[in-house]
Amino acid sequence: MKIIKVDHVGIAVNSIDIGKNFWSDILGLPFEGDETVAEQKVKTAFFPVGESEVELLESTSPDGPISKYIEKKGEGIQHVAFRVDDIDSALAELKQKGIRLIDEKPRKGAGGAKIAFLHPKSTNGVLVELCER
Repeated sequence: MKIIKVDHVGIAVNSIDIGKNFWSDILGLPFEGDETVAEQKVKTAFFPVGESEVELLESTSPDGPISKYIEKKGEGIQHVAFRVDDIDSALAELKQKGIRLIDEKPRKGAGGAKIAFLHPKSTNGVLVELCER
């Protein structure tokens, strides 16, 4: 498995419009627009920082994973995403090493990326996303 870089840091927010105020208006990061990923019940917004991005995540449904996350832990960092060169082989390697996978196979993420999550119980409490673009 080859990790290329930190792709993005995902931050759960109640409102992208309110969150955008801090990341764009105050810090001056460019806002690249938002996208709804219906399968994941989430609206995303990206703010590039060098070769990585900050991703704001707003739930589109009360039963969505981001809504549940905010209910339990409040707004804040929800995951860290690493870009890999081959997500299928990365998942196979991690599974072989005993890492518990949330996604056995990649699914569609924002921006057309292929994504998969590793279970926090295998990563010292950190929700880790792998993505291939």
